[in-house]
Amino acid sequence: QLQLAESGGGLVQAGGSLRLSCAASGRTYSSYAMGWFRQAQGKEREFVSGIRRSGGIVYYADSVKGRFTISRDNAKNTVYLQMNSLKPEDTAVYYCASRFGPVSRAMGDYDYWGQGTQVTVSS
Repeated sequence: QLQLAESGGGLVQAGGSLRLSCAASGRTYSSYAMGWFRQAQGKEREFVSGIRRSGGIVYYADSVKGRFTISRDNAKNTVYLQMNSLKPEDTAVYYCASRFGPVSRAMGDYDYWGQGTQVTVSS
């Protein structure tokens, strides 16, 4: 079993940056693909980014491509989401998730979820 805990959210002005972290506990963290999702108020949860077990291949939603960077440090059991050039429409609760398999853009494919961290971007 894997437990996930996000951190790093907060309030930032448009154009600013934040780095989210997701710390995992569990001996087999490196066996899991990791994903970041977000859910804005009144909207469905959506895929933001994903990274393979080895970290070699990454995926992004079109809305964040070129602005967000996902990475992972398997020695630290942590996955990161560097968010630059933030926009008000990036405001949401951000969740990390893991699955024992390849990266998927479908939230239903993920086995474990963190509690989420709020990101608010002011205009």
